[in-house]
Amino acid sequence: MDWHEAKALLDWQIELGATEAIGETPVNRYAQAPERTADPPLAAVAAVASDSAAPPDVAMSDPVQAARAAAAAAQDLESLRMAISDFDLCDLKRGARNLVFADGHPEARVMVIGEAPGRDEDIQGKPFVGRAGKLLDRMFAAIGMDRAAPDPDHALYIANVLPWRPPQNRDPRPEEVAMMLPFVERHVALVAPEILVLMGNHSCQALLGRRGITRLRGTWAEALGRPALPMFHPAYLLRNPQAKGAAWHDLLMLRARLKGGN
Repeated sequence: MDWHEAKALLDWQIELGATEAIGETPVNRYAQAPERTADPPLAAVAAVASDSAAPPDVAMSDPVQAARAAAAAAQDLESLRMAISDFDLCDLKRGARNLVFADGHPEARVMVIGEAPGRDEDIQGKPFVGRAGKLLDRMFAAIGMDRAAPDPDHALYIANVLPWRPPQNRDPRPEEVAMMLPFVERHVALVAPEILVLMGNHSCQALLGRRGITRLRGTWAEALGRPALPMFHPAYLLRNPQAKGAAWHDLLMLRARLKGGN
């Protein structure tokens, strides 16, 4: 069995929820005396460390500062995608199948920012392609907008705060969001949308510094110097269909703003 097959089997077990290794019989570890081995010579330790350690400029760097420098160097969307793909300081990258960068029209007037990829997004390498993504498409289609539209006036551009799937779809951690936020900021700057739509609590926390989507939705805010409209995440609407009326209200607010209303 090569390592690719072994990793695939491990990924399959994790998908099933098998995240801990246990034996067939219990082990009383309190009764086990640890075996002490002779300490290796300091020279041998130093040699192993020098062979296996990351370069000092990577190992010693602040992840946020490293992300900020990499993001600032990106002059277009393709170079930004490559910069994120090459960024090795976020542990989420190691457990993800694919980088989920963006989808839609890069000149769209509206940029939707979600939270993090799920299982379907991780498999396909595109944001919002599972059940929640299909609902998002139907929601925006109701006001004449589509991620596949060739006309920027009716198109969407979609990205996430995190480009890699957290294990078992857990919530993003603050340090992960802080690490990847410079890339999000650069992403918005390069796309230069007129309006941001922030889907869910984690997007609002990242870009507005506030949570509580039930209080934030329905009111215009400002994020990264642009008008921003917090909205319920489609995954929330799937669990709470009674909130779809509020989501429709917010979509009408967005349509009015795009048509020149307040």
